[in-house]
This record gives sequence, C-alpha cells and structure tokens, in this order.
Amino acid sequence: MAEAHQAVGFRPSLTSDGVEVELSAPVLQEIYLSGLRSWKRHLSRFWNDFLTGVFPASPLSWLFLFSAIQLAWFLQLDPSLGLMEKIKELLPDWGGQHHRLRGILAAALFASCLWGALIFTLHVALRLLLSYHGWLLEPHGAMSSPTKTWLALVRIFSGRHPMLFSYQRSLPRQPVPSVQDTVRKYLESVRPVLSDEDFDWTAVLAQEFLRLQASLLQWYLRLKSWWASNYVSDWWEEFVYLRSRNPLMVNSNYYMMDFLYVTPTPLQAARAGNAIHALLLYRHRLNRQEIPPVRGAQWARVELWSCGVGPGKQLTARGFLQTLLMGMRPLCSAQYEKIFNTTRIPGVQRDYIHHLHDSQHVAVFHRGRFFRVGTHSRNSLLSPRALEQQFQRILDDPSPACPYEEHLAALTAAPRDTWAQVRTSLKTQAAEALEVVEGAAFFVSLDAEPAGLTREDPAASLDAYAHALLAGRGHDRWFDKSFTLIVFSNGKLGLSVEHSWADCPISGHMWEFTLATECFQLGYSADGHCKGHPDPTLPQPQRLQWDLPDQQIHSSISVALRGAKILSENVDCHVFPFSLFGKSFIRRCHLSSDSFIQIALQLAHFRDRGQFCLTYESAMTRLFLEGRTETVRSCTREACSFVRAMEDKEKTDPQCLALFRVAVDKHQALLKAAMSGQGVDRHLFALYIVSRFLHLQSPFLTQVHSEQWQLSTSQIPVQQMHLFDIHNYPDYVSSGGGFGPADEHGYGVSYIFMGDDMITFHISSKKSSTKTDSHRLGQHIEDALLDVASLFQAGQHFKRQFRGSREEDSRRRCGFLSRQTGASKTSMTSPEI
Repeated sequence: MAEAHQAVGFRPSLTSDGVEVELSAPVLQEIYLSGLRSWKRHLSRFWNDFLTGVFPASPLSWLFLFSAIQLAWFLQLDPSLGLMEKIKELLPDWGGQHHRLRGILAAALFASCLWGALIFTLHVALRLLLSYHGWLLEPHGAMSSPTKTWLALVRIFSGRHPMLFSYQRSLPRQPVPSVQDTVRKYLESVRPVLSDEDFDWTAVLAQEFLRLQASLLQWYLRLKSWWASNYVSDWWEEFVYLRSRNPLMVNSNYYMMDFLYVTPTPLQAARAGNAIHALLLYRHRLNRQEIPPVRGAQWARVELWSCGVGPGKQLTARGFLQTLLMGMRPLCSAQYEKIFNTTRIPGVQRDYIHHLHDSQHVAVFHRGRFFRVGTHSRNSLLSPRALEQQFQRILDDPSPACPYEEHLAALTAAPRDTWAQVRTSLKTQAAEALEVVEGAAFFVSLDAEPAGLTREDPAASLDAYAHALLAGRGHDRWFDKSFTLIVFSNGKLGLSVEHSWADCPISGHMWEFTLATECFQLGYSADGHCKGHPDPTLPQPQRLQWDLPDQQIHSSISVALRGAKILSENVDCHVFPFSLFGKSFIRRCHLSSDSFIQIALQLAHFRDRGQFCLTYESAMTRLFLEGRTETVRSCTREACSFVRAMEDKEKTDPQCLALFRVAVDKHQALLKAAMSGQGVDRHLFALYIVSRFLHLQSPFLTQVHSEQWQLSTSQIPVQQMHLFDIHNYPDYVSSGGGFGPADEHGYGVSYIFMGDDMITFHISSKKSSTKTDSHRLGQHIEDALLDVASLFQAGQHFKRQFRGSREEDSRRRCGFLSRQTGASKTSMTSPEI
C-alpha cells in the first residue's frame, strides 16, 4: 500500500545527511549472504518444516510403507531388489540372536530412503506444475488442453488438508525476466507521460544500458535467483524499508478501519477485550499452522476475474472454470511469520526487524501512560471478560503521566537515525520499560476521543477517523511495532500497521478474522460487556516507569513531537463510500472490477490535474516463494486514449465504450504479467542494486529510480467472505484502509469493494501542495465512475438516481442504515469460522 513512497525514497548510496557512500560488500558476497539468510530461516523452523515438508505425504505414510515392506518380506518377497541385504551387510554384527533386529533396521532404512525419494519427487513435480502460468492467459470461459492437464495433475499432487506452510517447499522461485523485455515494457509505460524529446532521450539511455551493462547485471541476478529463495524480496525489504531514514508515520505505515456503519458495543474496554482475545486466538492458530494456506481463489474475486460468481449468485460455466483454476494455486505464506511479537528496531544506517518466538503481554498506552497487560494466566489465554476488566482498570486509573512520558512515542515518528541515537540513551535509562514495549505481542492505544461515522457530519467524521488511524496525535502510537490496535472511547476500532514485515493482504487477513470473531463468535452481553465473568484474582496492570533525567532525551522528544505534529497536520485524508453501484454491476458488464476502477481513476486524475502521470498499483507476487509485490503501471496509452475520448465531446458513447474495453484488457494483461513475475519495476530495482554493488554508473537506471509516482493506488482485498454474512448483515464488513501519498504533489488512493453494491475510497494528499486536494479528487472519482457506468446500457440510470452532493448522500445512507442496525448485534446468526 504505502510502498510507493518508500520505493521512490530509497537511496542505497546516500546516508541520512546526504553524504555519498558506497555499499561496502562485493556483489558476490551479498548474493552469498542472501542465500545464507534464506537457509537460516529454513533451519530456524526445522521441526515445522519437517511436519509440513513431507506434505502432500504424511508421517503415517512412512509407517504404511514400512509395514508393506515387512509384509512383503514375511511373504518371502524382496521389494528392494536386494538393497535391504546390502544394508544388512553394512550394519554392525550383534550376533546371531540379533539377526531379526538387523532385518527390521534394514527395512526401516530402506523405507525411509524410499519415502524420502517419493516425497522429493512429489515436491519437484508440484514445483514444476506450479511454475506453469498459462492458466493466467486463458480466455474467459475457455480452458485449453494443457491447462486441463495441468489442473488434473495439480489436484493429484496437492494433497488434502494442508497446513499454513505446507506448500512452501513446493512453490517455484520468482523468475528473472528478460532484460530486453523489461526495458521494452518500461519504455512503453512512460510513453504517455513523456514529451517526444524526453522519450527519445530515455530510449537512447535504454539502448546504451542494454548494450553496455545489462548482460553483466542480469548474470548476477540469475546467479542470485538460483542461490537465494527470491532474487528481489530481501533487497526490497532491506533497501526500500529498513534503510529508509524517513519517519514511519504517514510515509510508510498504513491503517485499516472497523465496520463502517456498525459499532458492536459502545464500551471501550469491552471492545478492546474481545478484539485482543480474537487477535490472540488468531496467533494461536498461526503458531499451530491451523490457518489454511491462502489459495488463488480468494484473489480471483479481487484481482483477476469478473465471472459472475458471488454469494447467492448462480455459478456460470465461465465462473466455474476460472474459480477452479485459481482455487488450485497456493500462495506463499512466509509473511505470516512476523505478524505478532515483532518490532522494527531503529539503527543509524539501517533498521532491523526483531521477532520473538512468543510474548504473553501487550503494551497499552492511555492518556500519556504506558502499561503492561498480561494476556495469559497459568499458560492459558485470558477470557475476553478478564481482558475487559484489565483495560477498565487502566481507564479508571487517575494517575498522571510522568514528565515527558506522554510524548515519548513521538520518537518512533521521528527520522530513523534520530530515533536510533536517542534509543541508545533510552535503553540505558529505561531498559525494562523499553523491553516491555518492544517485546509485546503488539501495541494497544486506548484513545480518549471517539471516532467513526456520525449522522451530524458524515464526511468530516470519516475523514477525521482516517486521520486518527494514519497519524493520531503523533505521540500516541508506537509506530515501530508490527501493528498498533487503536480503540476509541466510543468502541470504534482500527489498526496502524508497520509496512516492512509484510504487505497489506497479510494484516488484512488477520483483521478480517478479528472483526468476524469478536463480533460473530465472541459477542457481547445485552449491556455491552464481554460475555463471561470478571476475574478478581488478576493482578493490576503494571504501570511502566520511564526514568528520563537526561536533558538531551527531553529535547529530542520535543523536537520529535514538533516534527510529528507538522507531518500529521499536513496530511489531508478523505474517505467516502460510493453506494450507487459496486462489483455486481461491474460483473454484469463482464469486466474486471479492479480494472474498471483503475481506468476510472485515470479519468478522475486527468480531470483533477489536466495531465497524465505515472500511476503505481500494487499487485502481489505471492505465487512465488517469498514473493511480495510488483508494480502495475496503470497509466497506459490505451487508458489515455479512452480518457481523451471521454473529454472529447465529438466522441460518441459507443466509441468511448470500445476504447474503455481496450484499456481494461490492457490493464488485465499488465496485472497478469506482474503476478506471474514478468513485471517491470522489481526487475529494474534489482538491476539497480547490483549496479551499485559493482560501482557501475547507469544513467538509465538512475533515471528510472528518480521517477515520482503522483498517483499511488491499491485495492484492499476481502479474502475471507465465508466469515461474513453480507446478505443478511451487509454492514458487517471492514471498510478498508489507506496510506499516505507517495509524492509531495501526489495522491494515495485505496479502495475496497464492500459487498456487491458499495465501494469505499480512501484518499490522501499533502495540504502543503497547491496542486492536490483530496476532496476535489473524491468528487472527480465519483463523477468518473458515473460517467463510465453510463457508457453501458445497464448503468445509464445511475446519474438519474444520483441526488445532491456526496455529503447529502452519505448522511442519507447513514440514517437509513442506522435504523437497520439498531437491534442488538449479539442476536445475529453466527457464520462458522
């Protein structure tokens, strides 16, 4: 989500003060270390790797094989063709009385070798099968013979009841694209935004790069792709995130919202108790690998297909084929490992991620004070009611904050090198308190103000809600933690997520489970409290003591607070639900919902700025081992042709519609290429990193990585629709999240399809820019969606339905839905989880 800002801002050859330095390690040493890190990760989870590594076989299959060999031996048959006799000869001679024991050991060794060979064969076969991406290119409603064969083989080799990491050993490695293809695609992507003169100059630089440097850099990337788990992901984490010296707040972190129209309980402590209990249940399932691995079917509804499939909808032949294809393809689960017990530790030149195996407490912030709240009692998880009791004790605690304690967390919103220097002093003076915060399962902020949608001013209340989640007051979030759970005084929830450890779909998966579990499964009593009974034997939450006598720390906190407030106040957040149509209408048009929105965003941005710009859309590459993201460059020549036609009054609707379909098809092709490892930006990024290691100056690569993304976009996927009943309870769906703009004069736009008939947009920009206005772009997006929909006969009535301004529409919608959801939320039918 917020990665576009980091991708633009990374400078691997600069220190924080701008002094030029060179990367010290030779490139071969760096490639060696990348592979070493990969192997260390595998060894650190050896036992889990053993349990899941034999998948799709099981440990019981060894016993079955051993028993079959023993039975054959009893029947005087030798399935080993003499190998067991050879093994017996190699075993020590313990005397005649142990002859039978030697036979059993020989059979066990032979069974183990044969079992291991079969498992290895299964893994290799499955990896080869999963390397096939021809299914992505299949036309809608059709399936070629090779894809049918592939589908049948995948179903045979995939096994049943996989654990979270069962497929990790079988996932293919991300391929290194052809450098000629990458350069060609890059030139095609920048053509719409460059003048003829600038494009010709860029083309000259590209040809010079291909002639002089490309083959050498490509050779090193291919070497790394064979040795390390992924040729780009560890460098992406290292240089884009951990070496960035910018503040995390706004620039890197992102937020996720609660239900839009529903708050299950107005009691802050009760909502915190249920939510934290649900989060810890998720962690328990994660530790036991009981979370099923995410398969492509959950992304089919999000990123690729528009096949007319949905809850309560008839499954068409086209939809069946496409959902079946995607449902057989597992995604990488590596990013799930660091959701909990993880902190990003600041360093002077680079940060590092500190992950603990376990943590049995959370760190809580309320009214400038820090507390430690235990989450377990006698090795069992505290009940939601017991957790509510602990949080209520914190809310009732009248003790004031210590000097400088209230604003201490502003240091985590400071530039990273500044925070690293102060943390060194803080560690010597308040080591215990710092260890409690950084060693917590996650951070909890109990805000003293309410948040969320209000009837009185829906638009302003949603904007304030988004701003509170993204930046808060600058000193009430510990931005280093993997995520901060924010609980407002009226019971509204939200997340602030640090970006380096994983991407949005991972935290989104956790967040969906949390909202569904705390509302549908745990529930609340009639008076709004958590179900169950308090535990009076629990000790009081531990108040953390920060001994901060150092004047230098005081001044650093004050400086960090001023910087955080300036950064926070400069962000213009705007959130609006668009309810005139959603993905059900787009499906009826036989179009991809994501591509529909992306092309509409091009039209809206052109109307806002009067020009085209480089557009960043995040796409996942988790089809590959340890894959993260790739960029889809959505501003294509086809999209620009459509936008110009829409602004040309002489163009007819059929002409515009034909151009729109061409633009959608082009976007789909780019998205599929990105997902299958054939994107542009990660390859160019890795080439640039290798050139820096080799001290090669490449004007072409330097120009590529000096580009500014004035429009950064992302779709928030809804991955677990089975947890929600959107037809009976359409309001009980997360309203998505957002992130800061990637450029000082740009926009950050995210969107989520809420059910079938609503799209919620999250827009951000900088108030200091005279070129951007989040509310203005929101109006352009709404108009663009209506204009695009009116090109279709089925959508020509939307403009007639539209009444008044977006603010009036939001107020009407809020009042209507408030009447629908006024009943007790605990009486709902609970879907199975």
